[in-house]
Amino acid sequence: MFALVDKSDNSITRMLNGNRGITIDDNQYPRAIFSLWSEAERNAINIYAVTIDTSKRKDEKWYTNTNITYSFDGTNATGSYGDATAKAHADTLYTQEDEDNGLGTKDDVKVEGLKTILIKTIKAQAEGILNKTDWYITRKAEKNTAIPSAITTHRDAVRSKQDSMCTAITNASDTPALETLYTYTTNDSGVTSRPLGELPTLE
Repeated sequence: MFALVDKSDNSITRMLNGNRGITIDDNQYPRAIFSLWSEAERNAINIYAVTIDTSKRKDEKWYTNTNITYSFDGTNATGSYGDATAKAHADTLYTQEDEDNGLGTKDDVKVEGLKTILIKTIKAQAEGILNKTDWYITRKAEKNTAIPSAITTHRDAVRSKQDSMCTAITNASDTPALETLYTYTTNDSGVTSRPLGELPTLE
């Protein structure tokens, strides 16, 4: 990405993607200037490559990032993010005012927070794992064929781990705490894991 600047006041007059030529002061320049010209040659006609500062950009699973703000300091063109806002970890409920305005019932969920969304995801994943061995339960009901102990143990482990994962999510104090639960790290032995853990799979 490039910026056409006005050095009289260090303003950016136009953002350029480099996909087409440009006319500046009645002079036409081909698209090739963005790929074949040197930076100094582009700067001579007031076109500068934009450097994006991502230091404030955060994972959009957990945060809402701002739009990029572009600026020129006389030497460099930069695009910067503002401070990211953590997504709500708790549900947003309808208020009495919402109910009075016919928008919903007071205290019902208006917008699901991250905790609700994550817990629903964990339960759906656990259900998907259990579905793979449901046929043992059906066979037991229809034919009275014993369910192998390994299967029973596995299914119990899935339910137990689901419960502990959901509890950990529920008990997280804020959005950064939720993010930490899902953040993978590698220990000195080369084992990669996350605090939330994983649902058991059948070996």
